[in-house]
Parts: sequence; structure tokens; C-alpha cells
Amino acid sequence: MSAKRVGVYSFCAFLMLALVLLPSTMSLADEGVKQRGGYEGESESLLAAEEIQEEMDHEIEAYVRYMPSSDAKNQSGEVEIINSGFGYTYGFTAFGKVPMKFLIDKQYISIENSTGLKLPAHLVSLSTGLEATFPFFGVDKTYLRVGVYPGFHGDDWSFPSSSFRIPSRVFAIYKPNDKWIFILGVAALPDYETEAFPILGLIYKPNEKFTLDLMPLRPMASYALNDKVTLFAEGAWIAGGGEFEVDKGYQKNVVLKYRETRLGAGVKYKFNKYIESSISAGGAFDRSLKYRNRNLGKVRIESGPYMEFRVDIKI
Repeated sequence: MSAKRVGVYSFCAFLMLALVLLPSTMSLADEGVKQRGGYEGESESLLAAEEIQEEMDHEIEAYVRYMPSSDAKNQSGEVEIINSGFGYTYGFTAFGKVPMKFLIDKQYISIENSTGLKLPAHLVSLSTGLEATFPFFGVDKTYLRVGVYPGFHGDDWSFPSSSFRIPSRVFAIYKPNDKWIFILGVAALPDYETEAFPILGLIYKPNEKFTLDLMPLRPMASYALNDKVTLFAEGAWIAGGGEFEVDKGYQKNVVLKYRETRLGAGVKYKFNKYIESSISAGGAFDRSLKYRNRNLGKVRIESGPYMEFRVDIKI
């Protein structure tokens, strides 16, 4: 049997494994830490965790995700959602030996709603973050990453002070060899309905073509066809951390919770060493928009398709 055919069969096995494991292995805590679809650069960061950065680096990431109108469950009307985000990351080395990252993230969610429940026309968030990676108390091949991510999450760009949150996270990174990386930690989400969650994840990279990446927030199984094209399957789970402070009629600064689960597949294309883009599609389910105060109501949305386009620039 040819090596190419073995690779294709192995990739299919990885996709099946990912579709089974992704929803149960990822931590929903990180959605509160960064409310856009973030941490997509986490895998590359972890794979190089033991290397001290010698030069400053910049990364820009943008995406647009479209979910066509879907019927509301148990009530009349439909809901259409367009989710877009932009992120900037600046990596540098502090004190000559501590890898650090400064982050800026912006998210915009457009909501087209024809149900009887009053919902905001859009949800927005603007946040920053600072991360540092340290040796883990002298333990071999083990590192500690600490991050704090202050930001505003509301329904317009004039954020009230009550929409300000300061999520944080801390986790250990263990890389026993070039094939495996394991993480274990906790995320703290003050002022959210659920204020703490465990962080669990792993990355398995047996060779240059395969990567099984079960990291929040965007776990993925990928297979590189060549230096330019990579196929992937992905999942996402937005739940407890997807909270925004909004106005509902005369009621001000009430909390609206956004929930969804996605499974899909796509292709990435690397134009050069700086620019990469991807397009993906799949299904979104277990979807809802509901107010934390149950008396204010909720909308559960039928499962439906999604389509996403993403660009990543690294300098």
C-alpha cells in the first residue's frame, strides 16, 4: 500500500476520533477568557514552549462566520447570526528569558431576529491580554503559563463599567517528547454565572503531516497534503463564558448568554511563510440566546449550517 494512501486512511481515522472527542475534551472556560473564537495560535505557541523567543513577533488574525436563518424552537420566528472577529498578538521576551504575549481582541456578532423575544441587534467585545510562560519550578520539560484578559462585553461600543470583566487562567504545559504535549490548569471568570472551570488539553503530532490538537477553543485534527494545503476537521463549544451585558427595553445592563456547538471541516492554504487562510463549513447545534435572569426569556435555535473564512498573518 502506498504511503500516500496510508496517510489518507490515517487522516480519516484522526477525523473520526476528533469528531468523537472534541466536545468532551475542550474547556468552555476559555470562551470567557477570550470571547471571540480565539486561542487558534495556542498550538504553535505550545509546540515551541521550550524555546526562548529571540525576536519580537506580530500576528494578525481575522475571521467571518455566517450562520443562515434557522427556526426558533417552540416559538415562531427565525434567528440569523454573523460572527466576525479581529485579533492582534505581539510576542516578546522579557528580562531576556521570559516569553510573553500582549493581545488585543475585538468581536462583533450581528443578530437578525424575528422571534417574539427582544434581543439586541448586535453583541460586541473588546479585550486585551497579557501572557507569560515560565519554567515549572525546575521540573524537566514542564512549563507554567499565566494569563490575564481584561475586557468589555456588551451590545454597543459605548461600554458601561458594569460590562468590564477580568478573566484569567493558569496552566501547566508538559512536553515529554516531540510528539506529545499535555496541559492542565484552571480558568477563573469573576462575575460570570460559573466562575471557574478546569482547562484540559493535548496535542499529538506523530510526524510533519498529522496533528491532533485537542486544545480550547478550536480543537482540530489536521493533515498536510503538501507545504501549501492542509485539510482539517474542527469543533467549538461556546457556553458558560459567552456572556454580554445588554439593554432589554427599560431594563439596563442585563446579562445575555450566547451558546452554540460547532463541528465542521475545511482546508487551509499557506500563501507564503507570512500569510495563511482557511475556509470551512459544517453544522452548528445546541444553540441558544438566553438571559441570565430566566424571567427575561430565551430563544433556542434549531441546528443549521455555518460557513467561515479566516486569515492569519504572522510577521
